[in-house]
Amino acid sequence: MRAYVLSSPGGPEALQLREIPTPEAVPGRVLIKVRAFGLNRSEWFTRNGDSPSVTLPRVLGIECVGTVVAAPGTPFSEGETVAALMGGMGRQYDGSYAEYTSVPAEHVLPVRTELPWQQLGAIPEMLQTVAGSLHLALEIERASTLLVRGGTSSIGLTATLLAKSAGLTVAATTRNPAKADFLREHGADHVVIETGTIAADVRDVFPGGVDRVLELIGTRTLLDSLHATRPGGIVCMTGILGNSWTLDGFNPMTAIPTGVKLTAYSGGSGDLTVAQLQGFVDAVQSGKLAIRIAKVWDFEQLVEAHQAMDDGTYSGKMVVVV
Repeated sequence: MRAYVLSSPGGPEALQLREIPTPEAVPGRVLIKVRAFGLNRSEWFTRNGDSPSVTLPRVLGIECVGTVVAAPGTPFSEGETVAALMGGMGRQYDGSYAEYTSVPAEHVLPVRTELPWQQLGAIPEMLQTVAGSLHLALEIERASTLLVRGGTSSIGLTATLLAKSAGLTVAATTRNPAKADFLREHGADHVVIETGTIAADVRDVFPGGVDRVLELIGTRTLLDSLHATRPGGIVCMTGILGNSWTLDGFNPMTAIPTGVKLTAYSGGSGDLTVAQLQGFVDAVQSGKLAIRIAKVWDFEQLVEAHQAMDDGTYSGKMVVVV
C-alpha cells in the first residue's frame, strides 16, 4: 500500500510517500480501507519534532473514516462504514496517512450515512474534541454565555455551532478583522478582535465576565482568559494554536481570579459515543447543522496540505480524500 512515512522531523517534505506492507488482519483490531481523514494540529506538532513520545519512523494520522476490510474477533463486519480516532493512532502505531490502517476495535465507531467521504472525514476528531470540551470540561448545560478563543479554527467553528444549538450566546475571537463577518456567518453573536489582552473587551460585552471560555490559543492567552471569566465560571484549555505548551512562572494563587475554575481537555475516543457521532452525522446530513470544511485535498497532495498548515492559509477543517 501507499503511505506517508515520517522518518525524522522536518518540514512538509519530511512526509515521504512510500510503498510499505499492508497491515494484516489481527484479532481484536479493525483493518480499515481509508477513504478520508482530517488534518490535525497534533500531527503538525509531531512532524515538527514536538511529540517526544512518538517514535520514528511512523505513519502519522490520528483519525480516519473508511470501510472495514477485516475485523476478526470484533463486532464489525466487512464493508461496514466506520470512523476511527485516537487511542495511539498515528503515535504508538501507524495511523491514517495511508491507504489502509489497523486500529484496535475500542477506538472504532460504526456510522450509517450517505455523506460524501470528505464531509464525513471532517467529523470524528473535531467532534470528539468539541463535545468533550463543551460537555465534560466546560459543563455548558449550566451556562448561558461562551467565549471561543481561536474562533476561526475548525474546533472553534464547530464549538460555536454546537454551543449555539445548545442555546448559548457565543463570542468568538480572530486576529484578523476581515474575518469578523465570517465568524458571524458561522454563528457567533459577538466577535472580539484578538490582541492577546481582551479581557476588558469581553467584559464590555458581558458585564461581570463570561460564563465559559474555550481556550484554543493556549498558554499565550490563558491568563487573560481567566480574567475575562466571571466568578464561578470555567476556562478550559483545549488547544495550543499559539504554539506554546508551558507557562513560565505560573502562580495559581495570583493568576487565577477568586472563584474562577481552570481545567483542560485532552481526552480520547472513549469520550465520543456511537450515539453522539451518529446524531451529529444525521444532523449534518439533514442540513440542521453545517460543518465548515476549509479545503479538500487529494492523497497525493498531503505535503502541499501540510504546507498550508505551516502557512495558516485556511480557516476550518482540512480533509484529505484517499
